[in-house]
Amino acid sequence: MYRILFLGTPEFAVPSLRALATDERFEIVGVVTQPDRHVGRKGTITPPPIKVAAQELGIETIKQPEKLKDEEFITWIEEIGPTCDAFVVVAYGKIFRPWFLELPKKGLVNVHASLLPRWRGASPINAAIAEGDEKSGVSIMMIEEEMDAGPVLAMTETEIANNETAQTLHDRLSTMGADLLPMTLADYLEGKIKPTSQNQDLATYCKMITREDGKADWNEPAEVLERKLRAYTPWPGLWMEVDGKRIKILAADPIDQPGGKPGDRVSIHGEPAVICADQTVLILKEVQPENKPVMSGADFLKGNAWN
Repeated sequence: MYRILFLGTPEFAVPSLRALATDERFEIVGVVTQPDRHVGRKGTITPPPIKVAAQELGIETIKQPEKLKDEEFITWIEEIGPTCDAFVVVAYGKIFRPWFLELPKKGLVNVHASLLPRWRGASPINAAIAEGDEKSGVSIMMIEEEMDAGPVLAMTETEIANNETAQTLHDRLSTMGADLLPMTLADYLEGKIKPTSQNQDLATYCKMITREDGKADWNEPAEVLERKLRAYTPWPGLWMEVDGKRIKILAADPIDQPGGKPGDRVSIHGEPAVICADQTVLILKEVQPENKPVMSGADFLKGNAWN
């Protein structure tokens, strides 16, 4: 039985933890995750999904250091790390220093939500949709000092549908990663497979997404904005401001139509629309005005000044 320390935080990591914890080839000696955080308008203290899952699985050792250099955590990890065959990392959310990478016998194995070397970084799912990629996938790789640059153990891919959102792709890749992880990890630890170096010349990068990334830039073509709408669903969403009020765009259709300048607001067949770049228009099919319920574009147009 291989001794594994699992490091992860969000919902994406939960299927991978469950897959390893219920596989008789592995012993989960502990889970490291982010601290409980204040969530929502009421600031309710909420544990990360991985902590909840670990408790449900009966994993007793759960560590939640604010920083990996916390003295108490360092003492613990330096004691348990060398007894582990590997650390498995799935969306933990911290950068690992060289000393940390050397702790387990066979290094750190990471589940990354892209087909490396494409989309190294913090938002590979969003980037793949926003850029119009035809496919995405999961890479199981070794962690090295350079971000997401380590050699790859295994990959699995999936097509990106025309109506794909970040949420639907997130859920599918989460499951795909969990399906691929146990056999890949076991084969690696048994010496049946060896890591393959990435082609550094093909590497692309994506950054951490902020709320401002969701603000519609009408100097982009409508097709690009529609992709961003799906790439930023559920967060931060695609949004615009009208008379100082934010409107979240929940569904939209891009069309080709000459005339007007980017940012001009028009109505097309009883629905609100905005002129975009390259002689295109984005028709707003479903919106949510600030502090109001979700409504169709047509209903919004009936009760609000637009043109």
